[in-house]
Amino acid sequence: MVTAITNDIKIIVEVEFQQKQPNGNLIENIFAYRITIENNSDYTIKLLRRHWFINDSTFSQREVEGEGVVGLQPIIEPGNSHQYVSGCNIKSDIGKMYGYYTMEQLIDGSVFNVTIPSFNLIVPYLMN
Repeated sequence: MVTAITNDIKIIVEVEFQQKQPNGNLIENIFAYRITIENNSDYTIKLLRRHWFINDSTFSQREVEGEGVVGLQPIIEPGNSHQYVSGCNIKSDIGKMYGYYTMEQLIDGSVFNVTIPSFNLIVPYLMN
């Protein structure tokens, strides 16, 4: 588990290897990750966008950017949290992901970015 705090918004990431899956002539590794967004600030926020950087050990990098997370733009009151699960595939046995969320402070419409900490994507047999 990894965490990061930006402007009193805490991001907690947990990752789990799911399976190897054929994709044409390649085998891809599938990972699931659970993100918890804790609003420890004094104001209500809305998650507007996400921006991910996905790297693997073949030195390829992908960027994924778009509205919300898993089809939602959650509104998170002070002291509350939002949790979701998503997934990622990479071509190698080792990779990492990191990025940021764009949030809106609803009281005044100000927009700010919240860091998503870097986390590793490693197939389990490499951990031995």
